[in-house]
Amino acid sequence: MSIYNQPRKRVIQLIIAAGVFVIVGRLFFLQVMEKKYSRLSDANSVLRKVVYPGRGIIYDRKGRSVLQNDVMYDLMVTPSGLKNIDTGYLCNILGIDTVEFKKRIIAAVIKNGRVRQSVFASLLLPATFSKLQESMYMFQPGFELIQRQIRSYPYHAAANILGYIGEISPQMQANPVFSAYQMGDYLGMTGLERTYENVLMGQRGTQYLLKDNLNRPQGAYERGVFDTAAVAGKNLDLSLDIDLQVLGERLMHNKIGSIVAIDPQTGGILALVSGPTYNPNLLTGSYRARNFSRLFADTTKPLFNRAIQGTYSPGSSIKPLTALIALDEGIITPDYGYACNGAYWSCGRRIGCEHSDAGHAANLRLAISHSCNSYFVNLYRMEVDARKWGSVNEGHQKWHEYMTNFGLGHRLGIDIPAENPGYAIDTAGMNKRYHGQWNSCTELYVGMGQGAVVVTPLQMANAMCIIANKGYYYPPHFVRQIENDSSGLLDKYKERHVVAHITDTAYKSVIYGMEDVVERGSGRNAQVEGEIICGKTGTAENNAIVNGVLKKMKSHAFFVAFAPRDNPKIAIAVIVENVGFGNTFAAPIASLMMEKYLHDTISVKKKMIVKNILDNNTMDPVVQAKSRLDSLNGATARLTTDQILNFYFHN
Repeated sequence: MSIYNQPRKRVIQLIIAAGVFVIVGRLFFLQVMEKKYSRLSDANSVLRKVVYPGRGIIYDRKGRSVLQNDVMYDLMVTPSGLKNIDTGYLCNILGIDTVEFKKRIIAAVIKNGRVRQSVFASLLLPATFSKLQESMYMFQPGFELIQRQIRSYPYHAAANILGYIGEISPQMQANPVFSAYQMGDYLGMTGLERTYENVLMGQRGTQYLLKDNLNRPQGAYERGVFDTAAVAGKNLDLSLDIDLQVLGERLMHNKIGSIVAIDPQTGGILALVSGPTYNPNLLTGSYRARNFSRLFADTTKPLFNRAIQGTYSPGSSIKPLTALIALDEGIITPDYGYACNGAYWSCGRRIGCEHSDAGHAANLRLAISHSCNSYFVNLYRMEVDARKWGSVNEGHQKWHEYMTNFGLGHRLGIDIPAENPGYAIDTAGMNKRYHGQWNSCTELYVGMGQGAVVVTPLQMANAMCIIANKGYYYPPHFVRQIENDSSGLLDKYKERHVVAHITDTAYKSVIYGMEDVVERGSGRNAQVEGEIICGKTGTAENNAIVNGVLKKMKSHAFFVAFAPRDNPKIAIAVIVENVGFGNTFAAPIASLMMEKYLHDTISVKKKMIVKNILDNNTMDPVVQAKSRLDSLNGATARLTTDQILNFYFHN
């Protein structure tokens, strides 16, 4: 070869070498460095499946499971994966038409985009799931069955306590608080399910499965080396006594009101009943949405938790608190008497009493047992007009400070959502309401539990804990222990809240008066054989605006108590709406609840009392006629009086 051709040869060789180098380098990058095509390849052959953990179980104080986990399935759709789907066959299995099919696909795209999963058919019935499972390979990769755990409730009770779980909404997912959730995930919506969601939910796992050419799972990918295990949610142990809860719900059937029972030694809630209530199984499974709409629209408002959201004038049930303020401030001694002749006239208006006999308010103990209105409105005036305050403004503010310490006018911090703070008017409120022109006569009704003070049943049960403990309480709560938890989440419920520094002597004076209420006063129907019960009846005025006119309605009945007098184990508040006096229904209901808790049974002597309560329907006939609650609740609501009596008095 001519020496003149050698440079050309080397140029060609260099070009070829460079080309080979580029090709090899590119192959190395694509096969070793670049992960995109590896992931695309895996996407064609590997199925990534989310493994949902078992949700934590909730137990009552005796270790009984008050709810369980059951398995159902959602059919999920990824719109971008819908290719060559036998739409007609799928519609036939699901019991829908093609119009509905298209409607759901469009909704999925709008809600969550084309490449993300959305729920196409939620919580499939067992028969539908079986048919789908057999033919699932025909609908992939666009459709996938996802296992869901739903709740079931063996006691058919405690709906307003436990709450329910539901699918996360787009609005919730936009909140950073819920950033860990995906569309289609379920979470607690109300009650304990919501408050303790982070504890109950557990941690999701991931499973990778190999697929064949028909997209059917064939087994674990790489023997499961890339899988992550799901971690089950933690269990909750409650202070709730489920037997007591069931009894309370049965006693409140066909009545509007609530029952709250608390262990004063711990603040643990033993029962919290809102009547009327509903079967919690209604808000689980494939009919949850439909049932929720019916419950929401029902005239009896079963979704409204009256125990923590309902507000009432406390009536005479607040008189022990009025007495404690006067004793603590040295305004009176236990021997202080008031010459009441059946009414209070000192402020230019008549405030009537139930008693007119001489001496019924000769001392504090008698005044409490006879529930003398004159005595307690006079006490309020003496408290706020005391010279040491300098003015009624300062005196009323001191009264408000006591009410706040007693747990009124603010939330107590119970561990379920939507607690109402109630209301106890302060000096600023008085100035605003009366434009600065007021005195101790203006709102003297607060001394007897009327006027500008409203409470929740929870607050009054907690007030009984304060008197039972002679000056302190623990915040009312349900959860006493979380399984394997060291986070300190429950520490706030172990903090003792001391109410001023009222002496034991002052408390004893009030307690003995409350004992007399049950032994020989207006609360005799609350007696429990072998126990010293301390209680107080109350009649809460009930006024409503009808056609623009203020109309006086039938009063609500309050009864508050604790037992036994020494070393108390239960404090309780019962309110039954529109029944008049507290001794008629509220006191006997409280008696049965206390007896059941203290003795673990109800005396056969009380059988006719139970029958009378069960047989009496105190609801507004018009409201009840429009209600469909009993038909929704099913068999549990249709138990006859004899069936319930046979259960409790089978011996």
